[in-house]
Amino acid sequence: MNKTPGTLNWAAVFIPFFLLVCVFLAFGSYFTVSAGNVAVKLRFGKLVGAYGEGIHFKMPLVDTVEKFSVRIKKDSFDTEAFSKDLQTVGLTLAINHRILPNTVESIYRNLGPEYTSTVLKPMVEEWTKAVIAKYSADSLISNRIQVAKELDEILKAKMAEKEVIVSDIAITNFEFSKQFLRAVEEKQIAEQEAKRATNLVEKVKKEAEQKILQAEAEAKSLRLQREVVSDNLIKLRQVEAQLKAIEKWDGRMPTYMAGNQMPFVMAK
Repeated sequence: MNKTPGTLNWAAVFIPFFLLVCVFLAFGSYFTVSAGNVAVKLRFGKLVGAYGEGIHFKMPLVDTVEKFSVRIKKDSFDTEAFSKDLQTVGLTLAINHRILPNTVESIYRNLGPEYTSTVLKPMVEEWTKAVIAKYSADSLISNRIQVAKELDEILKAKMAEKEVIVSDIAITNFEFSKQFLRAVEEKQIAEQEAKRATNLVEKVKKEAEQKILQAEAEAKSLRLQREVVSDNLIKLRQVEAQLKAIEKWDGRMPTYMAGNQMPFVMAK
């Protein structure tokens, strides 16, 4: 049949369009879940199932898919809290967390796909304030590990109730006001000066004690020397003098006697 010039060829238009729709429906009738992920399928907004790794069927234009990672995720949160002595403390916390594949439906229903910002972050801020309020600002620095441990224990327990696994928490940064840091520096300087003064006092005290001990030792020595110069020492010196005289005697008897006394030897 001869076509009238200007007549539209509907077959030439419809067939490519039909093929395009078929291709679209074919590609839109399945979805894939890669390793380390899970997915939930929604039909007109209603949750109809959860799916693990692999290729899965869905109804084009009817079903939608939300995917979740089950790998460990690391998020950092910046927050502020007040210490026990009402100092403003800025903290940065690094938190490792994940979800389990078999809880994805429950998490989607109860927490939603953005649970990190809607649940985890508010929980971190709430309990960080509670823990920091137990410490004075200057003790936070020395007790940093203890603070992180307390937060770790609390958040693990609280998020486990929400079926989110928190595996690790670390405080990566503490920030204090300039006024507080200056006060801490001044306090450290004052403590160092006080320590130096104490050491100086102790040194002077020890030197004085050493002088006292030395003086006591000298006095004891003099006292002993005086005690040694006694009657016995005098008698000993007399005996020594007589012995020397005997050593010098030539064996001759004296030529005279003094009264009724025995003869004595004259030392030469």
